[in-house]
Amino acid sequence: MQTRITQLFGIQHPIIQGGMHFVGKAELAAAVSNAGGLGIITALTQKTPELLAKEIARAREMTDKPIGVNLTFLPTFAKPPYPEYIAAIIDGGVKAVETAGRSPEEHMAQLKAAGIKVIHKCTSVRHALKAERIGCDAVSVDGFECGGHPGEDDVPNFILLPRAAEELKVPFVASGGMADGRSLVAAMALGAEGMNMGTRFIATKEAPVHDNVKNAIVAASELDTRLIMRSLRNTERVINNSGVEEILAIERAKGDALKIEDIIDQVAGIYPRVMEQGDMEAGAWSCGMVAGLVRDVPTVKELIDRIMAEAEAIITKRLAGALAK
Repeated sequence: MQTRITQLFGIQHPIIQGGMHFVGKAELAAAVSNAGGLGIITALTQKTPELLAKEIARAREMTDKPIGVNLTFLPTFAKPPYPEYIAAIIDGGVKAVETAGRSPEEHMAQLKAAGIKVIHKCTSVRHALKAERIGCDAVSVDGFECGGHPGEDDVPNFILLPRAAEELKVPFVASGGMADGRSLVAAMALGAEGMNMGTRFIATKEAPVHDNVKNAIVAASELDTRLIMRSLRNTERVINNSGVEEILAIERAKGDALKIEDIIDQVAGIYPRVMEQGDMEAGAWSCGMVAGLVRDVPTVKELIDRIMAEAEAIITKRLAGALAK
């Protein structure tokens, strides 16, 4: 299947693995790329630019296919050295970067001078249009269903994707709620030229996380996520657990007076405890509503092959067969 996204990134299938904290490591990125998608290493999971360089080199030992790196620009207590991270990306020969969070505008010159293709994750059409204006090559349009940060507009993909298609000239992929061949065909019908999957890729054999995490996603339904930090305008969709219930109780008690310091113990430093140690009650970790569509833990290749076979069958049999003769 060829689209502007496959052509832009030099990949076989229009499937991108989204950047995920303590998930987007070399093992998963290489597996996705080897299976024909675009695997993504999450830069800020690596504590220093030097460690990122080593992670990129490790991925290069596992695949000769294109890989990308995620750079998330979010409010933090200590601003990461983004120019140094970008230098590690450039030195590693990476030609695709997924940016997220705040606008990548101040770093675009450094990225574009190195010939890097930039895809920016956006939760609204207005932000997608800005990404296009500042020179991003593509956009990942992230609907309200997504795990992580869905923005503050609460627009689901059935509305957001066709609106993006009406406005954007650059190609875009659908992000949020993507799990299978049905997702891919639906996204393309609504104007996208591929899809970005996060939560679904966690529940794969190669995802370098504790089995408890994979099993929790398989066991979860579409009703098992919660939205936290809404009053801080830093909304995050997370899977429900006792730590999240504690956050929600604090938020209800504090109301509009809530400060990040009030919940810092339940949101900071949680990912190593969850992803590496398998502590499912530690606190908030991102998970999309798409967990309700995840029912197994295949290899990445099995998953991608299945998605593409499903998509082809839907297009050539079900949809084509619905046309009047």
